[in-house]
This record gives sequence, C-alpha cells and structure tokens, in this order.
Amino acid sequence: MTGEVKPHSLRGRLDGPVLTVWAKYDRDSEGWLPLWRHMEDSAAVAGLLWDTWLPASVRRLIASALPGGEQDARRLAVWLAGVHDIGKATPAFACQVEPLANRMDAQGLKMRSQQSIGPGRRFAPHGLAGQALLGEWLRERHGWAVKQTGQFTVVVGGHHGVPPEPGDIAALHKHGQLLRTPGPSRAEWRRVQDELLDACADAYGVRDRLGEWRSVKLPQPVQVLLTALVIVADWVASNADLFPYFPQDVARSSEERVAAAWRGLDLPAPWCPDDPEGDAQELFASRFGLPPGAKVRPVQEAAVELARTMDEPGLMVIEAPMGEGKTEAALAVAEIFAARSGAGGVFFALPTMATGNAMFPRLLGWLKRLPGAEDARYSVLLAHSKAALNEDFAELMREGGHRIVAVDVDAPEGPRWRPSDKTGSAPAELVAHAWLRGRKKAMLSSFVAGTVDQLLFAGLKSRHLAMRHLAVAGKVVVIDEAHAYDAYMSVYLDRVLSWLGAYRVPVVVLSATLPAARRRELVEAYAGGKAAAAGSATEFEAVGEALAYPLLTAVTPGGEPVLRSPGASARGTDVALERIDDGLDVLIDRLTDELDGGGCVLVVRNTVRRVLETAQALRAMFGDENVTVAHSCFIDVDRAAKDADLLKRFGPPDKAENRPTGPHIVVASQVAEQSLDVDFDLLVTDLCPVDLLLQRMGRLHRHQRGEDQHERPERLRRARCLVTGVDWRADVPAPVRGSVAVYGAHALLRSAAVLLPHFEEGHGRPVRLPEDISPLVQTAYADGPAGPERWAPAMAEAFEQHERHCADQAGRAAVFRLEEAGKDGKPLFGWVAAGVGDADDTRAGRAQVRDSRESLEVVVVQQRADGSLTTVPWLAPDRNGNRLAGLELPRDQVPPTRTARAAASCGLRLPIQFSYAEVMDRAIEELEKLYVPAWQVKDSHWLSGQLILALDVGCQTRLAGFSLRYSESDGLEVTSA
Repeated sequence: MTGEVKPHSLRGRLDGPVLTVWAKYDRDSEGWLPLWRHMEDSAAVAGLLWDTWLPASVRRLIASALPGGEQDARRLAVWLAGVHDIGKATPAFACQVEPLANRMDAQGLKMRSQQSIGPGRRFAPHGLAGQALLGEWLRERHGWAVKQTGQFTVVVGGHHGVPPEPGDIAALHKHGQLLRTPGPSRAEWRRVQDELLDACADAYGVRDRLGEWRSVKLPQPVQVLLTALVIVADWVASNADLFPYFPQDVARSSEERVAAAWRGLDLPAPWCPDDPEGDAQELFASRFGLPPGAKVRPVQEAAVELARTMDEPGLMVIEAPMGEGKTEAALAVAEIFAARSGAGGVFFALPTMATGNAMFPRLLGWLKRLPGAEDARYSVLLAHSKAALNEDFAELMREGGHRIVAVDVDAPEGPRWRPSDKTGSAPAELVAHAWLRGRKKAMLSSFVAGTVDQLLFAGLKSRHLAMRHLAVAGKVVVIDEAHAYDAYMSVYLDRVLSWLGAYRVPVVVLSATLPAARRRELVEAYAGGKAAAAGSATEFEAVGEALAYPLLTAVTPGGEPVLRSPGASARGTDVALERIDDGLDVLIDRLTDELDGGGCVLVVRNTVRRVLETAQALRAMFGDENVTVAHSCFIDVDRAAKDADLLKRFGPPDKAENRPTGPHIVVASQVAEQSLDVDFDLLVTDLCPVDLLLQRMGRLHRHQRGEDQHERPERLRRARCLVTGVDWRADVPAPVRGSVAVYGAHALLRSAAVLLPHFEEGHGRPVRLPEDISPLVQTAYADGPAGPERWAPAMAEAFEQHERHCADQAGRAAVFRLEEAGKDGKPLFGWVAAGVGDADDTRAGRAQVRDSRESLEVVVVQQRADGSLTTVPWLAPDRNGNRLAGLELPRDQVPPTRTARAAASCGLRLPIQFSYAEVMDRAIEELEKLYVPAWQVKDSHWLSGQLILALDVGCQTRLAGFSLRYSESDGLEVTSA
C-alpha cells in the first residue's frame, strides 16, 4: 500500500508532559506502557491486519463509503486504531495508578486521587471519554458539525464492546472535570490531548483528508466493521507477550518491536480462491473425489451455473431431496462466491452439535482438495462449546503450534467460578489457530463449522457484537437444514440475513423440506425491505408461490429474485404408508412378523421416555443384543460413539461394516432425523410434522442394495413406513401427549391431514420421493383447509393455539433482537442498548436464541466408596491406545491433561425435568457439594466452570428429588425418587 507512515513517526512528534501519560500497568512487575507507545502499537497492528488479514470483501465494503476508496479506508482504520485510547489521557483514567499519576502530576498534569474522585469516575470510562475528546477535536480544530462526528467517534467509544448510549454521553457532559482537572492545569490537559490527536492525524496521513471526510455518511455496517477492527488491533497490541511493557522493551526500535510481535502472532492470511475453472463435472470431481463414472447431479450443476451468472454473489436457496448432494453443491457455490466477492472463508451453520461434528471432517476433506492447499495455511474452527472434545478438531489443535496468551488483558478478572453462577462461559471451547482462542474471537477463523446459534448471536444485542459481525462479514455463510428453525429462532435468523445483505455477504441456504412462505421470508430478509416493497413485489410473490422441486432461488442485495428448476436425478423411492395403533404389544407383534426373515428397522420416537420404554419392551422379545438405543441423553463421548456405530453398521453399502444379517432394531429419538447417512429396511415413526417425517423417510431404503433392493430381506424390499404415536380410531386423530408437547397439535394434525390420501389401508398411493416432497410440505404449511370436514373444529382450535404460540415466540425473541441497519451516517449510539450482556455458548446464552428453557450441563464421573473420583469405567482408549477409563481425578490439584480431557468428554445435558427454576436451583445446590476449588484455575481449562455429577459404583445417584441411572447402552434414565 502507498501512503503509509512508518510506526516510529508518532514518538518523534511528541515532547514534554505527554510522554508521561500512561496506558498499561502491570502491578506484579511494575512495568508500564506509555499511551503514545500503545497508540503507535495499535495503529501499526491495524495496518498489518488491513494489509494481510482482513478479507478483500471487508476492505471493499469500507472503501466504498469513502471518497478516496481503499487508500482512504486504510488510513481511516489505522488512524482510529491509533486514537482509540485517547480517553486514557484524562484524570479519570490516570488517577488509578498512584506512582504513574504522581509522575504526570510532576509534569503539570494535576489530578485528584482515585479515592478523592470517588465513584463519579464511572461517568467517564476511557472509551466514552475518548469519543468525547475526539469529537471535540474534530469540531473545534477541523470545523466538523456535531452531527457529523458521531459516525466516526463511536468507533472509539465502542472499542470495549458496547457503543455508548445517548444517556451516557449526556451524563459525561455534566462531569467535565473527569476529562480535564479544573484550574491552572486544565489548559495543560487540553494541550496534551490535542498534541496526541494532532500527532496521530499527521503520522497516519489523515489531516489532509478530514476536510473531505466531513461530507461522508458512513453506513452503519461500515461503522461496525471499523469498530471490530479497532477491537482486534487493541487486543493484539495489549498482549504483553507480544508487546512488552517498559522498561523491558525500551532498547528496541518501533519497527523491531512491531515486526517481532507480528511474527509471534503468526496469523494466517485469509483464503483468496481463484474462480474455479472447468464445468461442474470437473469441479466436483476435483473437490469431492467422485468415483469413476459418477455424474454430477442436475441440482449441483444448476447451482454452479447460477452462482457463476448472478450479477453479483448474493443469497442462493437450494431445495433438493435428502441425499442429493446439497452439501457438496453448497461448498462448490461457496468457492465460486468467494472468488467473485473477495470473501476470505466459509461458515457452515448446522442445527445441532452432532450435525456440526459430522460436518467438520467433510469440511476438512474439502479444504485439503482445494487448489494450493498443500502450500496454504488456514485457521479452522469447530464452533460449539464441546468442540475441543471432537477428535478431528483436537488433532488439528495439537498441530497448531504455540499458544499466545493474555490477548484480552483489558477484560476484567472475574471472581472464581461457582456452580450457582449462571453466566460462566463454557471452558471446553478451543480453536485451531492459537491466538483465536477467546470466546469473543473464536469465530474469526477462516473456516468454521458450528451450530447455528453462533450465527444467530449476530442478531442478538450483546457485548462485542461487532466482533461477531466482523466474523461473518468476511465469509460465505452456509445455513443447513433451514426448515429446522422455529418461529423464535427465525426472528433472529431473518434479522441476521438482513445484516448479511447489508454487508453483501454471500449466503447459501439448504433444505429438503422448506415451506414456500418461509422461502419468501428468507429471500426478502436478505434482499432488504425496500427491494421487496418496490416494483419487484411480483417477483417476491412468485418466490412464495413456486412449487417446483428441486428449486433454486437467488437474489442479490437490493435486487430481484431469480428462480431455477433443475431436473431431479433419476434416483427415487416409493414409500408405502400405513397407520398402526399405538401400543407396545401392537408394535412387538408387527415387528415379529416383519423381521421373520431378518432385517434392520428404525423406530423413531418423539420423546426420550418413549424411546426407553419401547427399547425395554423390544429387548424382552428380540434380545438385548438386537436392540440399539440412540437419543440425546448420552454423555458426549457415548453420543459420538453411538453416531459412529450407526454409520459403521447402517451406513452406505461401500462404507458400512458388519451390517446385521439377522433382525436388528434401532430405537431413536430425533437424533436419527438429520445429517446421518444411515439406511434401514423398514421405518416405524411417531407422527410428527410432515417435513420432519419426510426427513425420517430419508433413512429408509436410502441406498441401493442390489438390483431392485434384492440384497434386503424379501418382505422388506419394498420401502414401507408405519406411522404410530396416535389414536387413529378417534373421530380426529389424537397424538400422544409427548408429541403434542414437542410439536403442538396444529403441526401434527396438518401432517396427518396431508398424509391421509397416502395411507395404504385406504387404498392410497405411496409417497413418491422426491416428487411428493414439495406438494406435501407446501400443503401442510399453507393457510387453506386440510383433512376431512369432521376434523375442522379441532384443527381450527389447534390453529388458534399455534398462532398464539408463534406470536408469543416472535414477541419474546424481539426483546433482545438487533435493529435493522439504520440510515447512512447515523451513529451506532445505543446499538446494543437493553441487550443481554455477553452472548456466549453457555447454558444461559443458548437459551437467548433458542426458545428453550435454560438447561443444566454436568460432567459425569464415578465416585468410589472411599469418596475418590475417577473417570467413568467404560471409556475406550484414545487413538494412541492410552487408557481413559477409571483414571483418578485428584481433588487437591489440576488433573493431568489426558485425565481432565477424558472427564470433560463425559459432559451431559440434563433433561427438561431439571430446567424448571425450583428444580434447577435445588440441583445446583446439591451439585455444589462436589465443588473442587483446585479445578477452578486458568490452567484447568477442561474442568474449570463445570458442574460435576458423581455416579456411584452402580452408575446411579439422586439429584433434586429424582433418581438417575446411567448405562452405556441406554444413556440417562430419570425417574421420580
């Protein structure tokens, strides 16, 4: 870049009392850092971040708001980073360290003691003070109007994570003595402040630009990105390991200091792909290792063609059947979008931790096949609170080299964690690049696979929200299983999409079963309300009415939507539907007949209780070894093992091993619904919403097993789905209570109504996949009548309840939802006002973007008769053969790393019984009895902050009036004590 000024130039412009103003102090070593030095460090880091780390798409967006383009943008970013801590040149800040305050006082910068100033200091936090000083300097020295300054100065005011509110600004104006001590020294304070600001303007090349910038109206997304960049620069420059305090570092020049720090930080450059060459067939063959003779599917080919021909990268919605290669299509589109837009990475958002874990190795495999991957170095993150327990991710972390610590040194040091603390962050979170470790910085990795919560947090008013926006603004965002998000989550998703559109972030949305109305909402949210309300309203109506399937929908920010209808692949399945009565005896008799010649059956229940009841009854008939249980109430390591075992035994024919030859039944909850490539001969399922029922059908005859399925047992060669969990004999079908609690009566009755013509006992025709997917989903979620006339009163009542529930969800979600981007030039003052504080991947944080009760998570260990603690006894050895089972957990010190990680891998989210306030409080009180102080230290990142649940040698315990029993085969069983 041209026009940059060497970092040492700031010091050469300063002399006298200004050199005594301090910014950092270490009470242990008594080392300190002068303010000019930290300003210079921060500006230098900001320039390096801009040149080598910030994705091109982010730089272009900021540059588009300034008359001098990218040169102006870089100057502005470096200057704002340089002046961000000017608020430390005030009595309110400087009084905090007496020896340094006395040194300043001796130079004429008089101030009262911290004790004398008292609690009034809170009116002038240094970010807000800096905003005020910079605004005053722009007005009085450069002729800016008051209304012009805020859009620039808010970056300084918000660099600690929360832009100031108008009330804060007004309160500071009434306490001018906190900015400059009244009396003779007031002029000296003013001179020092102006001297620092003048020096920064000259050193960073903005003095001659300020006149032209007066007419600029910075869009709010640009204000956010500049704030986030300054935050990162400040974090890096505040790291004493990288930028040592005086007097340790006095001997080095500024250039040497910055160069050494940058080498120590060792940040990888953003991904900069070239537009991939060749047609879709060549692209998929090279990126996904297609076997010889395999052909790219029509929806994949159409997605690639559309990505290349859109006016600019924007939003693409890909609707296609299960197993049609939507994930591969999304990654191919992401590469094209990134090349065209300058995006520096990909964020793949999935509905659950389990689906995130399953996606992570696929993301790694794709990365390894990218051109130049052998020479490139990417930062990669699995973004959820249990990420460090994923073996692929942990291996990546071990290869990641050194760690950088103390980056966020300005963060307050909190008290030692107690189990009753509701806001402690999940300590098991790691990231692959050593510096990108903190809970606020984790998403800044170039490639991320994680839960959708991490994306939804970008729509939640919370501290350091600007960092979350920077994290997504430079990526292509892929949102998988878009149908899986309820009205509450959709409120946040739509707002996030509106901001992604404002950032011009390319987005790919995937779904097999997306209602048309929801499709239109997603497209309108991204395109922006003005686009949808303008002359293109007819095009948006067409988006909400399109019934073609597969279907591609694309729109650019502010543009008109485009629809494409690629043909379906030749793959298809006819599924015969049948109603069966709900009852374990009925199920046992039916499966005894169906499995006479062997076969693999999947039974999906809507609640864990029904899973366990069903498994117990089936085992009595078929034997323990022939019944497998899968649900959400397993410890993490067992849940991962369950998923791996299901894939190993019931996965694709070319990958599965040891598929049972005799009868075998898997009884599962909704965990079998998403992102598991498993294949069964027969499906039995509780009634659920039709889109989810279709997802479950996607596990039935998923793969070809011989010609005409000839390798399946003879009576199971036809795909059949038995629907239960309902009193079908009632005048109106009556789903079991647990299903109604989970899904609501409206969705269940609409599902039954649209499936009615397909039930075979009424001579209905089979469900044809994929042809029937879209008609079934669109009819179920349409507003028109469905089902027999005699159902109408019950369905009307259920609809009214559903509408009230959705309105309640949307209303509660809107309380903390971020506003849409305001008009250009409007400062971000109050941007996260009335927010939730920190938004983290904790038990409280997740409840903020999901309509769920706060849940309790525990680490499960075993307690021997003598009171000692060990890891649970059934853990398998790690990849290197090291024993993990029964390892002793000392209470007087931090356990060894391998032992602590083994214990942490046994995390368990307690079921809903423990989510009610009174029960939760009682449970926490009881769990606190096993509080281990030695584990609550910074070196104990596996176990600090964790609630410990100790099972006796029989794997049982009592908690909050419930009896708990755990087994490796069945998971957690909870009964009233």
